Amino acid sequence: MKKISIALLLGTALIAGQYTKADRIKDMQTMAEAMSTIETGFFYNNNDIVQNGALALSDAIRRVQPPLEELEEKDPMARYMNNKVVFSNKIVKNIDKKAKTIIERFAVGDVQASTQAYTKIMKQCMKCHYEIRQW
Repeated sequence: MKKISIALLLGTALIAGQYTKADRIKDMQTMAEAMSTIETGFFYNNNDIVQNGALALSDAIRRVQPPLEELEEKDPMARYMNNKVVFSNKIVKNIDKKAKTIIERFAVGDVQASTQAYTKIMKQCMKCHYEIRQW
């Protein structure tokens, strides 16, 4: 019985470990909702709403990774030219850092710094959509 349980756990962990384009789309939708929540919190001057949106954004962005097909690109020239993995990781760090800034600055009443961080997150989103998705 223990062997079966361990085998099921390991099998589930291996399947869950592969990040796909469908996972990325789901996370992008979550991030869009989180950005909308942050903006709503700004309009209502409500710290709880802003904090919930920023935490949801931070949680979603930490899950984002390059899909398996980008990680396993066989052609070294294509991997070098695309450079999507490094690009994605850099944007993930930037957005997570700015989400923390929103939480910290809005909590102390610095609305201007919070909205500037929000704008910088939006710029990172558009940069990624332009570079990776060719919008």
